Amino acid sequence: MRWSLQELRKYQERGLSFEEHLDLTKQLKARDSQILDATIVEVVGTITIDSYGYLLQYRLKTTLTLPSSRSLEPVLVPLDFAVTEQFVTPEQFAQASEAMPEYELLLLEGQTLDVVESVLDNILLEIPLQVFTEAEKTGQSLPKGQDWEVVSEEDYHQQKDAAATTIDPRLAKLSQLLEETSEDDKE
Repeated sequence: MRWSLQELRKYQERGLSFEEHLDLTKQLKARDSQILDATIVEVVGTITIDSYGYLLQYRLKTTLTLPSSRSLEPVLVPLDFAVTEQFVTPEQFAQASEAMPEYELLLLEGQTLDVVESVLDNILLEIPLQVFTEAEKTGQSLPKGQDWEVVSEEDYHQQKDAAATTIDPRLAKLSQLLEETSEDDKE
């Protein structure tokens, strides 16, 4: 899905519609090592050419397999979103004025518009920061092992507060001694 700008100018009046099914698994894995697998990416969209540049609009659907943030178990993460990007040549950018559309302008390097690069970039931008299995989402138990455990932020604060109010048994006698000393000073 790469078109030369000269080829796109032929569609200046009516725009160019496209529908593609892309296998981008290798490229996605190469760009993000967290990605374990990806299904075929369905891309449906249009390219509209006007005096502002090349307006790329498409919708993509795919499913990524990512490791769980807690257990590293594989989790299927469906992605379905729309993208709108405005590409301009260096000449168009130099002539840019306040009348430009509100889209972010992306500068074209060379004489081709590569939709695959846009698709790859936008898939990577849509990857969620935390991924959990269904059991991890619904369950209350967090992973733990020998001498360690994962606790929720709420549990952490409760444990911290409890630790602040309890006195270390090794220091309890010292505390009693200090109390006795302060009472003797009062008399």
